[in-house]
Amino acid sequence: MKRKLSTLIIGSVVALSLVLTGCGSTPQKADTPPNSGNANEPVTIKVGATPVPHAELLEFVQPKLAEQGINLEIVDFTDYALPNPAVNDGVIDANFFQHTPYLDTYLAQGMKLAIIGTVHIEPMGFYSKKVTKIDELKDGDAIAIPNDPSNGGRALAVLEQAGLIKLKDGAGVTATELDIVENPKKLKIQAIEAAQLPHALTDPKIAGAVINTNYALEAGLNPTEDAIVLEGKDSPYANIVVAKEDRKNDPNLKKLVDALNSPEVKQFIEDTYKGAVVPAF
Repeated sequence: MKRKLSTLIIGSVVALSLVLTGCGSTPQKADTPPNSGNANEPVTIKVGATPVPHAELLEFVQPKLAEQGINLEIVDFTDYALPNPAVNDGVIDANFFQHTPYLDTYLAQGMKLAIIGTVHIEPMGFYSKKVTKIDELKDGDAIAIPNDPSNGGRALAVLEQAGLIKLKDGAGVTATELDIVENPKKLKIQAIEAAQLPHALTDPKIAGAVINTNYALEAGLNPTEDAIVLEGKDSPYANIVVAKEDRKNDPNLKKLVDALNSPEVKQFIEDTYKGAVVPAF
């Protein structure tokens, strides 16, 4: 069963998880695998994911995992800031929504998380409802990018790929506007929440936006058809499955990763997303 939780509810669950002990509905803690004491009962694992394509891929493997005695419970998130704390606090068993540079920002905060699998790449793209070609952008136009450090740097790299800006050597994945050394059109970079980027396309003051593929798909955009510039398929930003460090060898979570890395999932990705999502296994 897929359970959708709003941002408010997830925040409340994280905050209250320490005081609900003994109530019979507490989240499974990371150091105690679910249902580990009775091999005859189905094992429930809770995995947090953004809706497209992550939750869709999890839904696809639910029947296969059920055959192995695993009840996969999918918890939808629309806010990137929530799934890693939820895993770290034991509210969910794993998450599937991010790439390694984004995870690194949480590891730097001291969270004990580990990559347990790699699944796919979602090429980031530049979209616009004001222009159809890059050279139609005017001097001083505003371009929206994600406001989190790793995706912001990635978006700037897309703009560099398009020839709109140049970043200083070695700026890397955490590049910011301060790392722009050439900006011939004097474009105004506006960093906003990633989930709001598709809506920014309708803002008369925004000429275009660099959008993560999952949010583009949710907004009805087809990356291979609608993106004016699309990140190359050799992008290092592969999407990963993450668990708490002390559960990285959990056999039930390994079954989850094996299911997501199956030939059937590879075919599903290729047939469903038509190049907007690319298998990385």
